[in-house]
Amino acid sequence: MKELSAQEVDFLRKHRTAAMITVDPAGVAKPARVGIALVDGRLWSSGTQDRVRTRRLRRDPRCTLFVFSESFRWLAVESTVSILEGPQAPELSVQLFRVMQNRPSGPLSWFGGELDEAAFRARMVEEGRLVYEFGVERTYGAP
Repeated sequence: MKELSAQEVDFLRKHRTAAMITVDPAGVAKPARVGIALVDGRLWSSGTQDRVRTRRLRRDPRCTLFVFSESFRWLAVESTVSILEGPQAPELSVQLFRVMQNRPSGPLSWFGGELDEAAFRARMVEEGRLVYEFGVERTYGAP
């Protein structure tokens, strides 16, 4: 596993939008727009149990993130994804969305509304939410 440089960490903290590229069974690259965040030094994104990309990652955990900025700065992150699910997933989702929303405490935003932590956790369970953790293998680009 590769450790991110200080420059890469700084770029990832400032830019939380990425294309998550997985591969279908025929070997075709499939991008999806995702939000990402560094949570305690770990690179995470959110998904659900029934998403196509989750099924692809269960079959082949390799994934590339293309993280970009408005000024044409970018970083590619080749990774192996671990799917964090089960009873701890709602709490991990709280941690992830607190970082993504820059809200260390208080309610969290969810699709136009505000939810307290208990309601947010319940919604995560209801939606079958999980967390993708990207084990960084290689990085390159112009961050």
